[in-house]
Amino acid sequence: MVTVTSQERFKTQKGVFDEFTHRNIFELVSRGFFDELVSPIFVGKESNVFMAKKGKKKIIVKIYRVQNCDFKRMYAYIKKDPRYEFLKNKRREIIFSWVQREYKNLIRAERGGVRVPKVFALKNHILVEEFIGEEEAAPPLKDAYPEDPGRFFRETVKQMKLLYQSGLIHGDLSAFNILNFKEKPVLIDFSQTTLVRTPNSEDLLKRDLNNILNFFKKLGVEEEFEKIFKEITEKK
Repeated sequence: MVTVTSQERFKTQKGVFDEFTHRNIFELVSRGFFDELVSPIFVGKESNVFMAKKGKKKIIVKIYRVQNCDFKRMYAYIKKDPRYEFLKNKRREIIFSWVQREYKNLIRAERGGVRVPKVFALKNHILVEEFIGEEEAAPPLKDAYPEDPGRFFRETVKQMKLLYQSGLIHGDLSAFNILNFKEKPVLIDFSQTTLVRTPNSEDLLKRDLNNILNFFKKLGVEEEFEKIFKEITEKK
C-alpha cells in the first residue's frame, strides 16, 4: 500500500499530491495495479511521471496536475477531435477527457501493432502504464542517439505508418517522446494524438514528420519529405 512515508516524500512535487490525488492513488493501489510509488522519472509542466512497484515489477504512474494544467490549451486541441465534440469548456471535464484520450489512444495504437507502452489503468487524472526499460527507464531519443541512425529512422517511419493505419496521428512526435529501447523506437506521450479524420490531422502529421526528418538529418540521414509522407499515408 502507499505508506505515509511515500506520501510525505512526494507531497513536495509541485502540488501533485493533493487530497484528490491521494484518494485516486489509494484506489489504484487497492485494486492491485501497483503497491507504492518509488521515485520520480520526469517532472513536466502538466504532469509528473513516477516509477512504481508491483511486487518486483516496475510500473509507470503518470499523474496530471488538475490545478496547474493549461486546460485552455488542452481544450483548443481536444475540441477538434470528433470523439470529444461534446466537451464543454470546464477545467476538470477537459483534463479528465484529455487523460482518457491518452488512455484510448494507447490501447488503439497497441492493437494496431505500434510499439508503445501497455496501459493498465485510468483513474480520472492518473494513468498506469508499462515500464519501458530494464534497471533504468529507457532514455528518450534526444538523450540516446541510435548506433545505426538509418535503421532507427526506418523503424520510426514504420511505427508512424502503423499508427496512421490504426486511424491515429501522434500530433506531438519528436526526439523527446520516442524512447530508444534496445536500439528500437518506442512511442510515448499520446495525449495530443488524434484521429486521422480530425480536420487538422494532416497538418499535425506533417509537423511530426518534419520533426523526425530534422532530427535524423543532424545524424546524417537525408530523406525527402514527400517520399516519406506518401509512404506513411499511402497517398499518391
